[in-house]
Amino acid sequence: MAARVGSFRHSFLEKSKERLLSKKEYPDFTLNGAVEDNAVANRFSLDALSDRVARFRNGSQEFVSKLYEMGRSDRRKVLFAMKAGLSLAIVSLFIYIKEEQLSKYSIWAILTVVVVFEFSIGQTLSKGFNRALGTVSAGVLALGIARLSVWVGGAFEELIIVASIFIAGFCASFVKLYPAMKQYEYGFRVFLLTFCIVLVSGRHGMQFFTTAFYRLVLIGVGAGVSLSVNICIYPIWSGEDLHKLVVKNFNGVAASLEGCVNGYLQCVEYERVPSKILVYQASDDPLYRGYRTAVQSSSQEESLVDFALWEPPHGPYKMFKYPWRSYVKVSGALRHCAFMVMAMHGCILSEIQAPAEKRLVFFEELQKVGAEGAKVLRQLGSKVEKWKS
Repeated sequence: MAARVGSFRHSFLEKSKERLLSKKEYPDFTLNGAVEDNAVANRFSLDALSDRVARFRNGSQEFVSKLYEMGRSDRRKVLFAMKAGLSLAIVSLFIYIKEEQLSKYSIWAILTVVVVFEFSIGQTLSKGFNRALGTVSAGVLALGIARLSVWVGGAFEELIIVASIFIAGFCASFVKLYPAMKQYEYGFRVFLLTFCIVLVSGRHGMQFFTTAFYRLVLIGVGAGVSLSVNICIYPIWSGEDLHKLVVKNFNGVAASLEGCVNGYLQCVEYERVPSKILVYQASDDPLYRGYRTAVQSSSQEESLVDFALWEPPHGPYKMFKYPWRSYVKVSGALRHCAFMVMAMHGCILSEIQAPAEKRLVFFEELQKVGAEGAKVLRQLGSKVEKWKS
């Protein structure tokens, strides 16, 4: 019996048919949607992976290109790397010596080359001296305290060792903060490390003396190989770098002074005020590049002086106790001139400028003063360049 249209039964049957039809169609729709979502996700993941690979490739190419440019601009860095590799290869030969103790402790020679070998001879001598002084003094002191703790024995043995480590750590860490001890900071670190190792192991029988002897010999061998290779194969001197840096600063400040005066007189207009000069970042400005090195080279000069004082007489610097610190004094005076040039550069970059006709009133006088000032700086730089013996 058919249901009457509009009745409750007819409505119920119609809704049941709609539900059945939706159940039949829904699985196909869900499956198709899931397939499409997976395809989109896979496509996005492949695109992201390809982007990462492209960025990695571009970054690697840029890194290799910068390394190539660095080696091309300063071939000494390539030679330094070759010398470091040669030194490591030489000391690694101790591994193949049949002598058991030498091959057993050959790692100490390799470690010494790694930590001592530096770019210049002055740096290598400084680190070598600090390592030798720290190792010998800490070894002797720790060995004596270790023997004393064993002789006392009992409960006081551990107390003496712990108290000694605390006292040594406190004294070394405090003294190295004194400004005059700055150049010996590495030696204090080596002292603490050696003191703790020797103090802990120095109370285990007389075999320690044999171990300490071979370690000391191999440390000396590593330091000797580093120094020999660094001096005999294309030596790099910190004093020479300091000399060239000061001369370069004189020429740079002279060029900036001349450029500032010429730019003012020629009424050079700037579209915007390069505020980056105030934070020393305007590397694209030629006038700024001229005096920037003189303004920022104070710490570099101090480091070069500290290393140059360790270097023996060499080349044109044949005098013992060469007056390397005089370069810092001369550079300090030049830095005051660089600050004045920096102030002049800031004036020509300001928004408020004098009219062109007023600048030309004293055109010849200003141009002459600027040229003579630059000439004086270049002559002083030439005098410093010839000041070698």
